Amino acid sequence: MRKILLAIALLGFGMSLASAQTPPPGGRLGTGLPVPRYVSLKTDRVNLREGPSKDHRTAWVFQRAGLPVEIVAEYETWRRIRDSEGTDGWVLHSLLSGRRTALVMPWAKPPQPPIHLLDRAEEKAGIVANLQPGVIANIKTCDNGWCRVSIVIDRARDVDGYVRQDKLWGVYPNEKVE
Repeated sequence: MRKILLAIALLGFGMSLASAQTPPPGGRLGTGLPVPRYVSLKTDRVNLREGPSKDHRTAWVFQRAGLPVEIVAEYETWRRIRDSEGTDGWVLHSLLSGRRTALVMPWAKPPQPPIHLLDRAEEKAGIVANLQPGVIANIKTCDNGWCRVSIVIDRARDVDGYVRQDKLWGVYPNEKVE
């Protein structure tokens, strides 16, 4: 009888320990902000880990500050993220920024005609610039299927305009961003 009680107690301890280390799927454990949501990488070097701690192996290293990623789960100070290619893993929350960015048509395969950055939110507007797939756009606003974005040309200048929302990865369909 004693062995059975000890086994049950150990099993219960093991289950509570496992549940403390196993993050919930999706959910709001962490910030209480909606999950999923888009954010961006804060730095040029972000380790993507297999689990929510520094003890887990680094599966990938992102090397592009401003890259948009989607938070799909939270666990304490860790965020499970997914990139535009579907790669997912865990990063420390301090390596993420609430700044909204998007990738211009990362799914497009060459040769791909350029995506027009327009001076107004309408199809027949004037072309401000031609964008290549994979360019990072800083989201200013999104409404009615259009996003006003800025693209950094170099350290001294950027260009501003409108892109159809469905040509961007980093905003949800019909999402309003203010």
